[in-house]
Amino acid sequence: MSQPGAPLPVVLVPVGANEDALDACLAALDAGTPAGTRVWLADDAQAGPRGLAIIQRWLACTPLQAAHTRRAAALGEAAHLDEALRGCGEADVAVLASDACPVPGWLEQLAACLAGDPGIATATPWSNAGEVASWPRIGEVAALDIAAWRLSDACARLPHTHPELPAAVGHAVLLRGRARVEAGGLDASSYRSWYAALIDLSLRMAGLGGRNVLCANTFVLRNGEGIPQPGDMDALSARWPAWHARIAHCLMHDPLRALRQRLGSELAQLDRLPPQADLFADAL
Repeated sequence: MSQPGAPLPVVLVPVGANEDALDACLAALDAGTPAGTRVWLADDAQAGPRGLAIIQRWLACTPLQAAHTRRAAALGEAAHLDEALRGCGEADVAVLASDACPVPGWLEQLAACLAGDPGIATATPWSNAGEVASWPRIGEVAALDIAAWRLSDACARLPHTHPELPAAVGHAVLLRGRARVEAGGLDASSYRSWYAALIDLSLRMAGLGGRNVLCANTFVLRNGEGIPQPGDMDALSARWPAWHARIAHCLMHDPLRALRQRLGSELAQLDRLPPQADLFADAL
């Protein structure tokens, strides 16, 4: 976990148009994030009347230190997120998709990941829709009927190792502020989507000596993967010609297979524990 007394990263949520998913995301933030954590809902004129009502209701009662900003006219996904990140200066920022639901302890685990290794530039948690960081199978979207607290407990039991990923993944990612600023931030002139702009940013951060890693000790649920905008993948391939081959190699050989299996084993072990197992910890 993060060091006692150390401030947690800012949580930046780019607001989307899916109102039900946004409602679930905000509820999961309340349930799994320490009170007082700074949360910024950055709205690129995406939320409709119901979405705005959901946000206002949440702001009125959340224990988090939350704020909502809304542009009068849409700037575009990558450009708007770049603007928000620049507004955070050199602060570490956890970008959370507004259709994602983090499990309890997610932010503390991501913060501990960065704190434990100054060479880490980005930390990405497991997800059921996380491409190379997907669980239970790499590169697949899986519907999971597993309680958030069970996923949290099982992930926390995994070794605190941080294997390298080909790039960060957009369901949730903690960006080291200084490394992000050094790399120049998002390239909103070349990419329209956060999906592609994040890949490019994380590859530039790696080129400057940073590491893009999996934070295996936490999990963020999502209904589907991020989607590039037209032309984004062509631009990515032109700038990073080895990118597709590297991803294909990762998908074929799955270097995280053993860790995926370990997470499944930890979940199975939790299933075998008696109710309120913490009361019987000395006997286990």
